[in-house]
Amino acid sequence: MPDVQRATQRRRPRGTLRRGFGVLGVAIRQEKAMFAVSTLGAMLFGGLTVADAWVLGWSTDHVVLPAFEKGVSPTGALITSVALFVAVAVVRGVSIVARRWGAGVMQYRMQASDRRAVTRQYLALPLRWHQKHPTGELLSNAASDVEAAWAPIAPLPMAVGTVAMIVIAVAQMLATDLVLAVVGLSVFPLVVLSNLVFQHYQSPLMTRAQALRAELSEIAHESFDGALVVKSLGREGEETDRFGAKAGQLRDTSVRAGQIRAVFDPLLETLPNLGVLAVLLVGVHRVAAGATPPGDVVNIAYLLTVVAFPIRSFGWLLGEFPRSVVGFDRVRAVLAEAVGTSYGEARLRGHVTGSAGATLEVDRVRYAHVPGTDVLRDITFTVAPGRTLAVVGATASGKSTLATLLFRLVDPDDGAIRVDGVDLRDLAPGALAEVAALVPQTAFLFDDTVRDNVTLGGPWSDEEVWAALRVAQAHEFVRALPGGLDARLGERGTTLSGGQRQRLSLARALVRQPRLLVMDDATSAVDPEVEARILTALRESAGGATVVVVAYRKATIGLADEVVFLRDGVVADHGTHADLLRRNPAYADLVNAYETDQHAVEDEGGAADLADEPAGAVR
Repeated sequence: MPDVQRATQRRRPRGTLRRGFGVLGVAIRQEKAMFAVSTLGAMLFGGLTVADAWVLGWSTDHVVLPAFEKGVSPTGALITSVALFVAVAVVRGVSIVARRWGAGVMQYRMQASDRRAVTRQYLALPLRWHQKHPTGELLSNAASDVEAAWAPIAPLPMAVGTVAMIVIAVAQMLATDLVLAVVGLSVFPLVVLSNLVFQHYQSPLMTRAQALRAELSEIAHESFDGALVVKSLGREGEETDRFGAKAGQLRDTSVRAGQIRAVFDPLLETLPNLGVLAVLLVGVHRVAAGATPPGDVVNIAYLLTVVAFPIRSFGWLLGEFPRSVVGFDRVRAVLAEAVGTSYGEARLRGHVTGSAGATLEVDRVRYAHVPGTDVLRDITFTVAPGRTLAVVGATASGKSTLATLLFRLVDPDDGAIRVDGVDLRDLAPGALAEVAALVPQTAFLFDDTVRDNVTLGGPWSDEEVWAALRVAQAHEFVRALPGGLDARLGERGTTLSGGQRQRLSLARALVRQPRLLVMDDATSAVDPEVEARILTALRESAGGATVVVVAYRKATIGLADEVVFLRDGVVADHGTHADLLRRNPAYADLVNAYETDQHAVEDEGGAADLADEPAGAVR
């Protein structure tokens, strides 16, 4: 291991301790009332635990010893002893409830607050940021990292409250018998030292384990999300090995942490008991010499066990710090991202029956996924209200990127995109979604009913849903599903074919009656005959909407009023489909090449929609 890494590892426990208390400070400032309730409960518990020791000593002198000496216990003293024990037990029980209730509410409120904040941040961050972060990492940030960050809250009130217990207990021990108190407390420097050594070795391992949990979550999510690819390519073994290797690292780290705890836990339990044993040995001689009454020996021995428990509770608190600091840092890294999407206050005219579509202007737009490598350059065109524009280009020409820009999933690096003359960056949050809809290339369906997948909880009636399904040519297969609109589709719509999923995704956009509809190759898995019916129905029933469609097929392109031909990230040509075929050989070669490939696929035995159709699926 390099010297620098060793030095860093040596410094980590001290830094973890300081930063762990800093994390708790955040929780205390945010949840002052709950912290006060739980801490007061813990302090009351500590004081009553010490009182229990006093009651035990008093009962020894006034009830137990007289019973041995006279053969009978004084009735009044016996009743008093029982009453004291019951009273202390009842009030201590109430204090435990207050401590745990306050700590639990405090902990879960902080977790809920962070989860809401992380979710809001995910929604605010642009698509460009999400593309750089694995989904598994994002899930870990919102789940296990949040839980780890606030895990120390559970033992916090007990640790704080036991300070009072230690002070009261030590004061009572010193006041009862100075010699026995010194004998008993002499072992506690060793207890503190053992705790520090334990944290020194445990902290790096717990930090590493928390990081490995996040990495394991990322691998698991990738494997589950890509199950179709993994199974179709026969890579189950490799994925299992990849997961197993990371799981093995987490296992080894956790086992090592467990081994260290297995060594220190018995030691931390034994040292206070050695103190109790020493007090009893010295106490016997002092009682025999008449220097102290037996009740004081019992009192101090019991108080030693009471003092040992608070020190252990500090160990529990400190033991949570490594995971807490890692989780807190990962969550705060997300919340600190300053690349959120900015908004204005402008709004657009919503859909009105018979109203014209929106005017779309793309003005000298430039965009690069990676600085210095432009995907789109100087893109300029205008789509008049109610017109249909087809965007055509070879693979990697920037078509899908343009679609994400039109719907402001990302912002252009230069230039502007305007709807009805308003720059998208000047619109209020949600204003674009009120008048526009995007049908993405990959159709995502939720594990829910057909109705809820189309409406996403919106206020549309079943009649409106069926109307959208008819335009999307999805009404027939939906009607044939068991339950119709109430049929559940399974995770990601796995019970449907690719073409069926795309048609439901299109219906989801159409039910909103958008004035601007952007379709990113949204019918690629639908056979040409069904696609032609969809596009015809779309033109007849879209209510004058402006449509931008990323397309490959000649039939689709031919239905557009005009075409933008993208080549190497620039607008190579712009005009009608017929004009471009006549004057632009590159455009003609691209479109004709696709048609030739498509006919070859169909001659080999099936259209794209049928190729993706599961056995028994209804079209």
